[in-house]
Amino acid sequence: MIRPALAALILAPVLAGLPAGPSARAATVYVASQQGAQVTRVEAETVAGHTPVAGAPATVAAGGGLVFLSHPDGQAITVADAATGAVQRRLPYKGQAFGLAASADGKTLFVAGWAGHRVDRLSTADGTVEASAETGRDPAHIVLDRAGRLFVADRESHQISVFDTARMTRLATIPAGTAPFALALSPDERRLYVGNVRSNDLTVIDTEALKALATAPAGAMPYGVAVSPDGARIFVTNQHAATVTVLDAGTLAIAATVGVGRYPEGIVIEGGRAYVANWFSDSVSVLDLATLKEVAQLPVAEGPRSLAVAASTEEPPR
Repeated sequence: MIRPALAALILAPVLAGLPAGPSARAATVYVASQQGAQVTRVEAETVAGHTPVAGAPATVAAGGGLVFLSHPDGQAITVADAATGAVQRRLPYKGQAFGLAASADGKTLFVAGWAGHRVDRLSTADGTVEASAETGRDPAHIVLDRAGRLFVADRESHQISVFDTARMTRLATIPAGTAPFALALSPDERRLYVGNVRSNDLTVIDTEALKALATAPAGAMPYGVAVSPDGARIFVTNQHAATVTVLDAGTLAIAATVGVGRYPEGIVIEGGRAYVANWFSDSVSVLDLATLKEVAQLPVAEGPRSLAVAASTEEPPR
């Protein structure tokens, strides 16, 4: 349950200092299909192309004009061009690479080593491991903030680990719900939202104080989390309900429940739309942020699990 005394603490940073709306800069949504061994490019709510990738890609991330795909069973990471989706190179990785986070310039990649209980900082030029740090058990998704801190969902330790990426030292461990898996930062990066897959709830973390503020119900098996560009709403995929739960970021009350495809997993937001990877439906649901309705389902290769937004390097029209 949400403690009422925390409502003001949650609401104030959500409403202060946020962008007015989505960026005018064009972007591409990338979808990693694990069983289909393919990455799909989605532009303006339309499938723009597909690229085969060797091995089963689990997670996709983007940065610096590049797209990165993790292959837990292939001990590798694929690097592709964000503009075209063309594969540039394949980096070896000793372990089960799962969660990914890329630096803004695309030169550095952070990798959660699932079975190794560690996080690594890699050079994207050749895959050299520059530094490593121990995490909790089974690190899942990870997210990097603009201050250079890395947040790691330690699924089987039921905690979030926070690292200084320059030194790769752990700054804090923060208790979460049962089996934290998905992470999303608010636009001002003062809140971290954590989807806990086995306690069916969302943990809200103060990223300045590095402590949990509140927990709220978030649907059946929260598997992916995203935040609207104005910071006002939190979108949580419910793998066991074929829905997306929409929460008010100020009160953490459920604002809507939106039906999508079967077994929804990853979710990203771009250009007034939320894109949801439906693992068992082999599709991506497109949700309108204004109406909170599904407006399309796009067919993709078998087993879509993760999505990432790759911003265009071109200047928007003036």
